[in-house]
Amino acid sequence: MIDPLKSPLLTDLYQLTMLQAYFAHGMNDIAVFEFFVRRLPPNRGFLMAAGLDQALQFLENLHFTEEELDWVRRSGRFSRDFPDQLAKLRFTGDVHAMPEGTLFFADEPILRVTAPIPQAQLVESRIINLLHLQTLVASKAARVVLTAPGKLLVDFGMRRAHGAEAALFAARASYVAGFQGTSNVLAGAEFNIPVFGTMAHSFVQAHDNEELAFEHFARAQPENVTLLIDTYDTEAAARKVTELAPRLKKSGITVKAVRIDSGDLAIHAHNVRRILDEAGLTEIGIFSSGSLDEYALRNLLSHGAPIDGFGVGTAMDTSADAPFLDCAYKLQEYAGRARRKRSEGKATWPGRKQVYRTYDANGVMTGDVLTLENDSPPGETLIQPVMQGGRRVHQPETLEQIRRRAADELRRLPPHLRQLKEAPPYPVTIAQPLRELAMAVDRGVMQN
Repeated sequence: MIDPLKSPLLTDLYQLTMLQAYFAHGMNDIAVFEFFVRRLPPNRGFLMAAGLDQALQFLENLHFTEEELDWVRRSGRFSRDFPDQLAKLRFTGDVHAMPEGTLFFADEPILRVTAPIPQAQLVESRIINLLHLQTLVASKAARVVLTAPGKLLVDFGMRRAHGAEAALFAARASYVAGFQGTSNVLAGAEFNIPVFGTMAHSFVQAHDNEELAFEHFARAQPENVTLLIDTYDTEAAARKVTELAPRLKKSGITVKAVRIDSGDLAIHAHNVRRILDEAGLTEIGIFSSGSLDEYALRNLLSHGAPIDGFGVGTAMDTSADAPFLDCAYKLQEYAGRARRKRSEGKATWPGRKQVYRTYDANGVMTGDVLTLENDSPPGETLIQPVMQGGRRVHQPETLEQIRRRAADELRRLPPHLRQLKEAPPYPVTIAQPLRELAMAVDRGVMQN
């Protein structure tokens, strides 16, 4: 059976049709492709790179199974010898990339593939697919993290994510960006992300008595008591919690928090906090969910809502206000010659590139230079070797290592880019050697 998430057939048809043409004409020279974002979405001052580990896993394991080759034969679209050529195909190239958690900007490549052109071409669609989703969600989640410092943030978006893989990778990407956990159990098992969960309205509705529902849940989950209190009347339920909590305490069970999922969250939170405090239950936290994103959190916190944690779901996992990135994976060099796409509005910078970043005395980012790989302006180089000859240069990083890098990157972000409003763009300078190469490539194309 074909594994749909590992299969090289999870691609666009034109990758295979180009591959056959490359094979037929003996085109096997080294190609250089780079993945980058042409422009930032509206109201976005930065992006956070994510998904590299999954991209490298895909390249390491690239091969066609007999079932996949059989489909190619039966499709009737390809030459008789094409499946035999595919059977021998493996990824043997090199990869350079920005480490996951790195902040980046328009035109800056976060991944470069250097390999024989059939290999480098075939992987285009899946590489874009893997890097795009996690980078999109990590960038959205980072904005939430910046908006609600010190708050418990949990990914709640699995049920409305665009499919199973998207739900898993969204949980991973948000954790990379600084969330503390996810409600997605499989993401916990797969990536060792802390898993959080409370109860559903249906559990309360299934009981004839709301307080009894709370007690049943507490006794079934004595170490994880967060009670959902907005099924009927939020404030009335909070009062029931004040009556129940002391009884549970005698049994050694502590109510950790109450959850509010609907209505005016700020007003309810203020009312519930007062009810709990007046009963002496100051240790019970308030956790809120329900159509939240960075803008909703900003509004809640600006009104002083006494909320300790948030479940952030649909809007983040789908990046609802910016649901896609204008990203590309383009040929920059082939057979030792720089190449450049010149299409209107989609022109690329040719050649193998590097990004240099500078900082001020406080470690805050001051600007980037996009230049050729062999140039050496001042600054820290962001693109690093991660794969050589089809194998990783280093052991995969742990998520904790990536999270620490992401947190450090956000600390270094200029203050004006931490806001949720239009701001002057971060300076990215196109170096003169890169401009000169582009002009030279253009002259060569026009002469041909």
